[in-house]
Amino acid sequence: MSALTEQLAVETVNLTKVYGQATVADRLNLHIAEGDIFGFLGPNGAGKTTTILMLLGLTEPTSGKAYVCGYDSTREPLQVKRITGYVPERVGFYEGLTAAYNLAYIARLNELPEKMVAQRVNEALEVVGLTDVAEKKVGEFSKGMKQRLAFADILVKKPRVAILDEPTAGIDPEGAGQILDLIADIARERKMTVVMSSHQLNHVERICDSVGILVNGRLVVEGTVSQLGKDALGGGQFKIEIKLTEITSDIVEAIQRIDGVINVERTVELLVISCSRDVRSQIARVVIEAGGLLVGMKIRSYALEDIYLKYFREA
Repeated sequence: MSALTEQLAVETVNLTKVYGQATVADRLNLHIAEGDIFGFLGPNGAGKTTTILMLLGLTEPTSGKAYVCGYDSTREPLQVKRITGYVPERVGFYEGLTAAYNLAYIARLNELPEKMVAQRVNEALEVVGLTDVAEKKVGEFSKGMKQRLAFADILVKKPRVAILDEPTAGIDPEGAGQILDLIADIARERKMTVVMSSHQLNHVERICDSVGILVNGRLVVEGTVSQLGKDALGGGQFKIEIKLTEITSDIVEAIQRIDGVINVERTVELLVISCSRDVRSQIARVVIEAGGLLVGMKIRSYALEDIYLKYFREA
């Protein structure tokens, strides 16, 4: 067992999967803390689903190790399955049976005592907002309703870690937002670790505390959204672009002396200022005091798109 696994919900050590000549996962080293909502981000075909299957013990790695709450996914797959909940991209239920019956069946498969089954099923349906359709056949459900039922399935089991593979795929924007909010609410109320794979930046940014970006099977970066954002924007939380009639060294030096300014980059027409806080008013004042004429100013805070594009290009 790795020394770190006792402190982490998920850890991988040089996790690798090779199919023929293709390396689908290339020496991945993931570190996901207990209670974290982790976004596993990357384009389709990047290796996200294969990595998830190795974490769950559903496929063996070619080399390396995967641990979930300290259990080795390859050597102790049954232990891993007992403490994890999994929502695949294509959710499968018995469509000729009711929502409640599907959940009860899963509860019994997980060896819940019979006296607890009905209680767990009713509680789970209430949390995901499906109580009114508990006796409706799942075949009549919309895609969004089936996703909600999949989360109810997880709640019946009460796992320590939930692994979600593209949980908003095929759902309209409003429904996707509701699903994401539901995931976040459940995770934080129950202190449950969530690993969510997605190729949609805005979905990951909406609820995730930290991210790992996977490109061509390689983990190119991992960390909190805020820290990666600062790195992507040159160490600051904000970037401010200003346009002047003339850029002089006196103006540049005056801006560099402002508290909170980290870096000033000069282009032909613009100054691009990385800073730890919004210092637009101070910039305007020192520009005027240095004899400059400000033509335009705009600010942008870091976004996951900045992070993704930076590391995707570097990969």
